Amino acid sequence: MQHTSTQLLDSGGPFEKELPGFAPRQEQLQLAEAIEAAISSGGSLVAEAGTGIGKTLSYLVPVFRARVRSIVSTGTKTLQDQLYFRDLPVVTRALGSTLKTALLKGRANYLCLYRLEQARKDGRLPSRDAVVELEQIRQWVPVTDDGDLSISSVIREASDLWPLVTSTAENCLGTDCPDLEDCFVFRARREAQDADVVVVNHHLLFADMAIKHGGFGEVLPGASVFVVDEAHQAPDTASQFFSTSLTTRQIADLCGDVLAEAAASSGGLASVRDEVAHCRQVLKELQAICDETLADRGTWQDMLNLPEVRNALQSLDVAVAELRPALEPLQGTNRGIDTCIQRLADIQTQFDHLDKPVPESEIRWYERRGRGIAIHTTPLDVSGMFSSFREQLDATWVFTSATLSVNGCFDHYVRQLGLQDAETLVLNSPFDYENNALLWLPKSLPEPNTHCFVPELLKQVRPVLEASCGRAFMLFTSHRALKEAAELLADTIDHPLFVQGEMPRSMLLDAFRKSGDGILLGSASFWGGVDVMGDALSLVIIDKLPFAPPNDPVIVARSNQLRQQGGNPFMDLFLPQAVIGLKQGAGRLIRDVNDRGVLVICDSRLSTRGYGSIFLESLPPMQQTLDRDHVLEFFGNDTRVS
Repeated sequence: MQHTSTQLLDSGGPFEKELPGFAPRQEQLQLAEAIEAAISSGGSLVAEAGTGIGKTLSYLVPVFRARVRSIVSTGTKTLQDQLYFRDLPVVTRALGSTLKTALLKGRANYLCLYRLEQARKDGRLPSRDAVVELEQIRQWVPVTDDGDLSISSVIREASDLWPLVTSTAENCLGTDCPDLEDCFVFRARREAQDADVVVVNHHLLFADMAIKHGGFGEVLPGASVFVVDEAHQAPDTASQFFSTSLTTRQIADLCGDVLAEAAASSGGLASVRDEVAHCRQVLKELQAICDETLADRGTWQDMLNLPEVRNALQSLDVAVAELRPALEPLQGTNRGIDTCIQRLADIQTQFDHLDKPVPESEIRWYERRGRGIAIHTTPLDVSGMFSSFREQLDATWVFTSATLSVNGCFDHYVRQLGLQDAETLVLNSPFDYENNALLWLPKSLPEPNTHCFVPELLKQVRPVLEASCGRAFMLFTSHRALKEAAELLADTIDHPLFVQGEMPRSMLLDAFRKSGDGILLGSASFWGGVDVMGDALSLVIIDKLPFAPPNDPVIVARSNQLRQQGGNPFMDLFLPQAVIGLKQGAGRLIRDVNDRGVLVICDSRLSTRGYGSIFLESLPPMQQTLDRDHVLEFFGNDTRVS
């Protein structure tokens, strides 16, 4: 007898035996039923599934039952590993499935054996740490099955060695690589092509779309079902990968690779050394000028308005062009040189594009990354591009997340991705927010943009931090505010402080959990995708409503476009994005049926602005208070607080 997905997830189903403590959840059954219907009809579904529903099983069971080729994409590599190594085996065992599964990440995660050997031969490594890490990687090669550096302990997340031992689409030698048969990227892609269910992340999903405008031709073979989990991240990721970028890192890497590849040809190094040295010098001068004159980000026009920056860019364009006559005599001597010539042509194409007038459909802007500069060309609207991809593929699309709607409405989300034809579904969290969660809106705080805001915020919340015995997340909308709060708390709080940036995120979270009474200060990356269940977290403090910076060049350009089309930039863009962001931050508090805690939002605009009600009505239904004593009483009644 063929069971439906809801029967498999209901009482008496196989998951009761497979998962200790498993109990049917009505919302989980509803979501599974809706996804199964979408797969059956070949349609699209946008589903908001509140925390605790168990949406992973809700989509994996219908996907396994369908027995068609499926791509499951999630927001981060950490969630990707969790899905593949923890959740997929559970479903496979419970259903007795014989489907083949595969994990596929972007090539930057996998060790490149060819570039590892090139780095060893070159010997010019960026630091002493890199020397140690290079040797660790060489010892790791014989024992790794997949070459996935991202889950190894042989290289730091921020190591300068990463680009020297991994490949990019530009510098990969492809079928001409002498290490092709042992290539970890080639092996991972081959396994993905043979699999029934492939787990990817959004970066890989949209990068592949951008590479092949004809469909999923290179990395992601065609599928009948696409599930996009953590789908609230998809519009920003799509915008990123439908953009094109010219970066100083690309040019610096090209210069280094030209020298390395030319050294393999007789007399090659002498023919390119002077041109490469000149290009590197001009690049260094541009970086120095940008350091002195540019803000962290701005429009392309902002760069052109500064004569010294404009002249330095023109000099770099010329210096890059002068590499070509030096390289062409070496063409055909080895595959690496030919790849460098192609990369050079691509960079020149980017320079040529920047010389042309800016069409109304795009925004050109820059951002500084350390001493590097990236110049982006970003489409103002990706919905048309994404819709065309969906139309080319005869596939079901499922988009799911705990935060997709604004007060139950999906208009903003479906407009971003052109999903107006999709079915929509809102399923609220089964957790008992009304009894287990309290929302405190502190009174008498100054406006968030005043200089005294952070000190006053800390004065208000300090007694609550003591009452909760730490066990708190403090989430900030800016690194500046985070740093200020960390300095003010450092010597005045009797709980361990964990500050974003002091160590890698996974290590920071692990240390916070183990502390038992810690206070973690985080910004953007800690607002979502962070899961701390149980006693370790009982208080989440949010400093401000997470509105996008009003001077963000992409947001400004999209605002102007909306205004020209008769829309309202605040109501149609800034407000929906901020609501979804706040829901993400608030979602850190209650992660399990037994969790209990307080959410504090320190932004007076919730009470003083008309739009405040939209934020509040979009949050889970919890008790609200303006009285700090009510919060202290809440923790006083918590038997877990000692």
